[in-house]
Amino acid sequence: MNGMRIAALLPVLLLCSCSKPSEPQISAETLLSDIKTLASDEFEGRKPGTPGEDKTVAFIEKQFRDMGLKPGNPDGTYIQKVPLAGTKSTPEATFTVKGKKLPATADKDFVAVSTRFTENVEVKDSPVVFVGYGVVAPEYGWDDYKDVDVKGKTIVMLVNDPQIPDPADPSKLDDHMFHGKAMTYYGRWTYKYEIASEKGAAAAIIVHETALAGYPFEVVVSGKVGEMFNIQRPDSNMGRVPVESWMTYDKTAEMFQAAGLDLAALKKEALKKEFKPVALPATTANFKIKNELRKADSRNVVAKLEGTDPALKDEYVIYTAHWDHLGRDPQAKGDQIYNGARDNASGTGGLIEIARAYTKMATPPKRSILFLSVTAEEQGLLGAKYYAENPLYPLKKTLANINMDELNTYGKSTDMVIVGLGNSTLDDIVTDVLKARGRTVKGDAQPEKGFYYRSDHFEFAKQGVPALDPEGGVEFPGKPAGWGQQKREEFDEKDYHKPSDEVKADWDLAGAVDDLLVFLETGYRVAQGDKFPEWKPGTEFKAKREAMLK
Repeated sequence: MNGMRIAALLPVLLLCSCSKPSEPQISAETLLSDIKTLASDEFEGRKPGTPGEDKTVAFIEKQFRDMGLKPGNPDGTYIQKVPLAGTKSTPEATFTVKGKKLPATADKDFVAVSTRFTENVEVKDSPVVFVGYGVVAPEYGWDDYKDVDVKGKTIVMLVNDPQIPDPADPSKLDDHMFHGKAMTYYGRWTYKYEIASEKGAAAAIIVHETALAGYPFEVVVSGKVGEMFNIQRPDSNMGRVPVESWMTYDKTAEMFQAAGLDLAALKKEALKKEFKPVALPATTANFKIKNELRKADSRNVVAKLEGTDPALKDEYVIYTAHWDHLGRDPQAKGDQIYNGARDNASGTGGLIEIARAYTKMATPPKRSILFLSVTAEEQGLLGAKYYAENPLYPLKKTLANINMDELNTYGKSTDMVIVGLGNSTLDDIVTDVLKARGRTVKGDAQPEKGFYYRSDHFEFAKQGVPALDPEGGVEFPGKPAGWGQQKREEFDEKDYHKPSDEVKADWDLAGAVDDLLVFLETGYRVAQGDKFPEWKPGTEFKAKREAMLK
């Protein structure tokens, strides 16, 4: 995945001169107006299942309808219903170590939720076991569980992939193990809870470390505020591990120390293949979670620009951006609304503006274009997951997904970042588009944080559809080296998933406009091309795509 350096012969898209659209117009002023509307207090933070959703969906649908796009759902509507099950968890946790109580404070030391659709979840006197990174990866000969039965136990797992040093140079990571510096899906918290469910654990605790997770513990807390959603499942999610928890490194280390263990030393041991789970002596966990429950039909908004070629119009390029954010926190002092201006009113505004530009093309594309604004990304990519599992149009006829999550608000850049650069031939197309515009492409500077697995395109990739995850660049004319990366880090620290993510007076959307034109042309080239984009050798999605297209 991210950071791959696998050489491969790349299929060439044979594109005629008409494959590049005449330069359309995307207005920074109109884009800003869209963002301001979506990020206004009136939209209440755009949380699914709230009046903010109703206003958001109505706004997006009106934009699509007014620009003359067809309804994207074959049933004649602009809506794909996404059935969600909402749970609002109030947790309590205590740990007993060698007969002594070790209290833990919710939202300070830990967060815990239950995704089971039931009112009360309780874990009593569950033995605590450290399972390293909690990874089972046969292709690497890796099994953190070995033959240890963790059924009914509380497992403690480190965040991310195992960080395996390179035998030839211990200052670097081994590129042959878990993609070296780049994170694999094994490092994602979603995987860790999935494997905990498979193993029958009673509770799963992920040890939070800001530098490795890519965000402070406050972001974990804010992400668990109030109601959380999952897709409604026939088993009411009873197959999931009962308790899903994060705990600060300091509180975890305190518990280990009370049990006579050194967390830092065990963390080093967990980097070895031969590592075996370690039970904390005379240590048990107790959780009580009370859930407030409700079911809600959320909505993806989808519009279609029908292709002009009768033989190709039933093939699709999909643009996505999530419309949702975190809503409001009525318990907060001061500003209670998570407006989500960059994340992701900006991407949703960009989706609308790209759609508008497509409708004004002198030469419309041969294949059809879908504009899909998805719900519940902040809840775990649920809207994209639901579409990918219940597609309105066959995925085998879906050429590509181009996703937009947080546009550049800092002005024109000379480059563009592609998260997961090297995964598919989509990267080659966007690189060519950028080159023609005098710009360059860069890979993700922090592949260890697993950004490729953290936005909606990933749900398409999991199903085999080549998916592009572009971000704004980091090189800005007239700015010192490192300025762009510094601005990103400032946003992550000060505004990401906080009420302060609002439209700022110093925003400069000229770079966002440039990027949107690149996304537009990239999708247009795919829609006009003679070959489907392909995953490159070594990517974990290639086999699924090839099986799909047989």
